[in-house]
Amino acid sequence: MTTPLDNLFVKVRAENRAALIAYIPAGFPSQEGCKKVIDAFVAGGVDAIEIGFPYSDPVMDGPTIQAAADTALANGTGASDVMNALAYAAAQGVPAVVMTYWNPIERYGVEKFAQSIADNGGSGVITPDLTIEESDGWAAATQASEINPIYVVALSTSDARLAKVTARCGGFVYAASLMGVTGTRATVSSGAADLVSRIRKVTELPVAVGLGVSTREQAKAVASYADGVIVGSAFINKLLDAGTEESALIAITDLAKELSLGVREGR
Repeated sequence: MTTPLDNLFVKVRAENRAALIAYIPAGFPSQEGCKKVIDAFVAGGVDAIEIGFPYSDPVMDGPTIQAAADTALANGTGASDVMNALAYAAAQGVPAVVMTYWNPIERYGVEKFAQSIADNGGSGVITPDLTIEESDGWAAATQASEINPIYVVALSTSDARLAKVTARCGGFVYAASLMGVTGTRATVSSGAADLVSRIRKVTELPVAVGLGVSTREQAKAVASYADGVIVGSAFINKLLDAGTEESALIAITDLAKELSLGVREGR
């Protein structure tokens, strides 16, 4: 099984750089607006796109992403809109994945959800609240649908557990760079580099770092030790702060260009 996401990491490793992965919730700022954001990501040089499944009780999301998810939910965003946004991103020629809590997958139907990801051109799913102990059904479904199951590890994850979790991962390992929720930070946690180095001792899978990156310098710093740099809140802030949709999309494209330079300067 090889997904577009797997191929991307082969490509960026050959180019001796990290991949830039951008996050946007489906249905934000609107159904059509989400597609325009995806276009802006691609125009700015983003390597892969993470589509968020808006959820009413997000344990890992900070206030920025929660605000975006609230807007998406108010817009009536559901599973079909998530799959539409995923298909749109994949059609732009970039690897695309969905990030979702477990409850929406269970409600949709585990096998059906995995197959729908594959049918819509998706490479995989990030499941921040799913433990490996509870994921036998999900592992079987992702294997059958040939998509990447992506688990999240944190600074608090023990070495023994890192080996167990990464053994279940596909595509990449999602390393949460700090204890806490998503959001932009003045600095990215110094523990992130140590976490990545611990992960590398137990798996050869690519490692992507998320939570806190918002500037070219931060992207450059993370790219010096990670295979992927995940950015979400910084893009959403541009949408929340902009006066008009047009100015927001310009700001997102400009930020993507800056970050995409950053991931190329890290090594």
